[in-house]
Amino acid sequence: MDRYESFNIRKAFVFVAILGAYGQLATGASYPEDVSTVTGEVEPRENDPVLEFKYHDHDEMTRYLRAVSARYPALTALYSIGKSVQGRDLWVMVVSASPYEHMIGKPDVKYVANIHGNEAVGRELLLHLIRYLVTSYDTDSYIKWLLDNTRIHLMPSMNPDGFLISREGQCDTIHGRHNARRYDLNRNFPDFFKANTKQPQPETDAVKEWISKIQFVLSGSLHGGALVASYPFDNTPSARICQSSVLCSVFQSYAHTPSIAPDDDVFRHLALVYSNNHAKMSRGVSCKSGSQRFDNGITNGAAWYPLTGGMQDYNYLWHGCMEITLEISCCKYPPAHELPKYWQDNKQSLIKYLAEAHRGAHGFVMDENGNPVERASVRVKGRDVTYHTTKYGEFWRILLPGTYRLEVSGEGYLPQEVEFFVIDSHPTLLNVTLHSAKASRKHLCIRMGSRAINLNRIDAGGPYYRPLPPPPRPPPAPAGIFSTITNSINSFVSNIFG
Repeated sequence: MDRYESFNIRKAFVFVAILGAYGQLATGASYPEDVSTVTGEVEPRENDPVLEFKYHDHDEMTRYLRAVSARYPALTALYSIGKSVQGRDLWVMVVSASPYEHMIGKPDVKYVANIHGNEAVGRELLLHLIRYLVTSYDTDSYIKWLLDNTRIHLMPSMNPDGFLISREGQCDTIHGRHNARRYDLNRNFPDFFKANTKQPQPETDAVKEWISKIQFVLSGSLHGGALVASYPFDNTPSARICQSSVLCSVFQSYAHTPSIAPDDDVFRHLALVYSNNHAKMSRGVSCKSGSQRFDNGITNGAAWYPLTGGMQDYNYLWHGCMEITLEISCCKYPPAHELPKYWQDNKQSLIKYLAEAHRGAHGFVMDENGNPVERASVRVKGRDVTYHTTKYGEFWRILLPGTYRLEVSGEGYLPQEVEFFVIDSHPTLLNVTLHSAKASRKHLCIRMGSRAINLNRIDAGGPYYRPLPPPPRPPPAPAGIFSTITNSINSFVSNIFG
């Protein structure tokens, strides 16, 4: 039995089962009409674990998470996805009406904070979000709806080793940003646009395994050092061209050209949901005099500055999880007495953003006998990115209101195309039946001379996303001074921004 499958309530922390037993199939979860209580504070119950507005070290955070899990066993489950370089657990708390098992037909979502150890506000906000969710379940109809229909996974710290050596009050330094081996974890993921040659780290390996086992629909990565919601892509197709051209790399880093994802409209909407529900972000106020302003508090990642190996592009392109990066504080590690202000600024955004997992379309892909089809390809026509169904045939597709065509295919099945529409008030339920290709194989071949073309052929391999072919590669620039300049500038940019 591996660490994802065993749990023990008596120890007050658990390892969550990734896929649960069959239950009622969801028929769509409408938003509750009354959302006015989302911003209200809840009086702590008797015997609730105490959570102060202060920075908690790893041991204090662990004790608090275990205490909450013991106090609310019906709403929470605590598990570790692995350990940091120095052996600290990478804790994740599930908050849901079904904390121990996946709810069939209902989405899993996540927040990850403190990927940069010295960006500490998100770490504390997720602890307060846990407290708010569990204490509001019985009194707030919106929170009850959210937890009844969603499994929320919260990782307060992806980089506990870096946090250990960071210092409160340091707003702009890089001390503690990296993990214990001095790797930037947000430059350590596989990258579609450019080969990432950096050695994989235990923390990023743990996250990669985690999101390969749970099909997350929506995610947010909490950072500090700016006030903006940044969305994919972080890297650009031109990064491929610049791999062997030092001079090209210099200009590409400062081109500020947006790198547009197939779901750009959805990503912009998600970023705006967070920004517009934030107390200040949507104003686009710059953090410092002369620093960059962001219209409506959002930006395309590459338009801000391109980077290789980021976590949000990896989530989207490798696993179909829509993740954005949330820069939530101008100061990376502000004094603890400012934490109540950051909580009030971000509380509604953190909650409303997660509810966006219920936007668009979701459903099941089954065969003609009613059995789920696992790993069926699900693609919205005109959007060159492929999603896959779960073990239970589930799929989710966050989309804005409109009319779409869904292309569904699976190995050994005839492909299906379904037209559907999305409205704003609740998700559209789509159940698609795939029929076996065996009985109809003779009708799926067209003879062209001596060659047969199988119209039901499935492209089982290859990447999720295929951008337009890049322009011809420019000749490589001479090494030497440009190489030195590039390394210095890229290091400076990486250290200044989140």
